[in-house]
Amino acid sequence: MKSSNGKRENLFLWIGNKTDSSWMQYTRKIITAAFNALTHANTDIARIIKLLFSKSILCEFLFQMASEIKFTQDTMKQFNVAKSFAVNKDRINAMNFSLDGETLVSSSDDDSIVIYDCKEGETKRTLFSKKYGVDLIHFIHGTEQVLHGSTKVDDSVRLLQLEGNKYIRYYSGHTKRVVSLSIAPTEETFLTSSVDNTLRLWDVRIPTAQGLLNAQTTSGPASRPVANFDPEGVVFAVGVQSSLIKLFDIRHFDKGPFATFRPLDNNDSNDKQATNTNQSIEQWTHLKFSPDGKMICIATNGTSLHLIEAFQGLPIHRFNDIVNDRKEPLQCCFSPDSSYILCGSGDNRILIYKAESGEKVIEKQTEHNGAIQCIQFNPAFLMFATAHNNMLFWLPIIDSQPADELSS
Repeated sequence: MKSSNGKRENLFLWIGNKTDSSWMQYTRKIITAAFNALTHANTDIARIIKLLFSKSILCEFLFQMASEIKFTQDTMKQFNVAKSFAVNKDRINAMNFSLDGETLVSSSDDDSIVIYDCKEGETKRTLFSKKYGVDLIHFIHGTEQVLHGSTKVDDSVRLLQLEGNKYIRYYSGHTKRVVSLSIAPTEETFLTSSVDNTLRLWDVRIPTAQGLLNAQTTSGPASRPVANFDPEGVVFAVGVQSSLIKLFDIRHFDKGPFATFRPLDNNDSNDKQATNTNQSIEQWTHLKFSPDGKMICIATNGTSLHLIEAFQGLPIHRFNDIVNDRKEPLQCCFSPDSSYILCGSGDNRILIYKAESGEKVIEKQTEHNGAIQCIQFNPAFLMFATAHNNMLFWLPIIDSQPADELSS
């Protein structure tokens, strides 16, 4: 990640102070010596060291920390913007990290697909899908292919080869806009849900759906269903009518859900009045399993997030203080250890909640100029990204303006 020497040095110092392993302590000494060379010498050796830092050691450190660190409130406070990108002319509607964490892809209402290098902190290339539009973008089979929804012509999902910007396959069947797209960890199966009130299960190699589920219940108004796979890819959850969760085993999905629950009906008496009021005006817009598979976070187009137990449906917390006047379809994400929940808001802030206690522990004002719909943690490195019309990369940097701390 390219940044000023001061910020990068503070990042290394932060990483070195957070581990007791002898290997990390030894590597920190190497880094300190190398930074001395960079600071006080203008030699070919110094430039070589700098190159090694940007392409190897920094990434190794970030990967090490993301996979081993136990996140604390101090950890979350130290995340600040390391790089800002102003590539798009309209709202970024989706983004996705590659499994190795080295690449990020985004889709936008301006019909563009932007590919970012997370190691170098720079854009790699920009493609366009002017004919079909692009939404819900997601890497598949590495970083050379993506799946995405369409905003024009029809409601097909499309498989795009990034090299050459060539379409490989169209997945047709939905009759209205697709609103969620989730890929199983095997990357051979994916799940879509649509405003047509159906969910379809696809084999990426076959253009016709391998399974169809009707999300419309016998009572109540129609609403957009949401769906997602659990981290193991064995179970997928479907949110119906913004009130009902159904769990399916992918191996036996044709037999119907193995569990069904209404998580918001189980709130305690102190929460029910607020919950009932919100339910009447909010729609579920995003459903996300925690990395440990134990929780589900439900985002809405209103002012609430709901955290529930994944397989019993018991409510854990309701976060009810999100600004969202324009009813944007907000998203949420977890820290890699599942201990914190992050979401955007309509007032340019990101909000960080503690999963165990339900406290909103941190607010961070951003340089976004509108609602932060997209927010994702890198699956491999110690970073996350947020997006509106612009894209921000966040790293643990000590010498930036501190976040608003809400609790000790």
